[in-house]
Amino acid sequence: MKITFLGTGAAEGVPAMFCSCDFCNAVRRAGRDEVRTRTQILIDSDMLIDFPPEAYYHSFAMGVDLSFVRALLVTHSHMDHFYAHDFILRGYKYARLSEDVLKIYGNKEVQKVFSECTAREMKPQVSTHISFNEIKPFSVFETCGYTVIAIPAEHTKTEDALLYYVERGGRGYLHLHDTGNVSDEAIDFLAKNGARAQAAAYDCTFGGLRGNFTARHMGVEDVAVIRDKLLLAGVIGESSKNIITHFSHNCRPFKGDMAALAAKYGMLAAYDGFTVEI
Repeated sequence: MKITFLGTGAAEGVPAMFCSCDFCNAVRRAGRDEVRTRTQILIDSDMLIDFPPEAYYHSFAMGVDLSFVRALLVTHSHMDHFYAHDFILRGYKYARLSEDVLKIYGNKEVQKVFSECTAREMKPQVSTHISFNEIKPFSVFETCGYTVIAIPAEHTKTEDALLYYVERGGRGYLHLHDTGNVSDEAIDFLAKNGARAQAAAYDCTFGGLRGNFTARHMGVEDVAVIRDKLLLAGVIGESSKNIITHFSHNCRPFKGDMAALAAKYGMLAAYDGFTVEI
């Protein structure tokens, strides 16, 4: 299984779109190597996790053929994780498709956003190439040769935000983006349903700053707490790759600094284009 981190930034991006702080200006001067687009993950070549506004950019900048994607897992409805407007272009005269139907999985609010954003321009010749499937926390399902376990994220009170474990061919990836704490109940559900991840990626929005499990995001010290709980539960192993990502510009996430920070905790730091094979 190959996991590609197409984007590793938080909602505002790095540099932040409307920010003129010293750090963001330094990133602009440094150029593409320090830029972090909004979060998106590609698994092998046929599954995506989340669909930010930069999905189009990711497709050509990183050589991703989106027509081959068969399944899209959406964590929640916030714009930086689900920019639904682009789906009006999946078919008709706009696209020659390698896979006929894209299966989108998400919660009820994600489905509502999809309907709202595509209502004005969705053509019937396109809508037949997309199917939406509502997913609830604490569920297990199969799609396109993958087994997926969905658990709740502690991120927002307005919807059931989700985290995902994805497995194929005995290899597992655990996706823990946009969350504060990961509850003991959720970790227990993963363990009881056979989740054994060789790689796990964690929300580290606050970088080296101490986060707050009630603040919807984590810093590296919080990540270490969750990692140790996952290890104790057997969801990850001693040799599993633990990766921090989803950085805000407020933690000044220069690539070298984040790599050094992660190394202190025996982890890896993702950057746009970072890949892991398990």
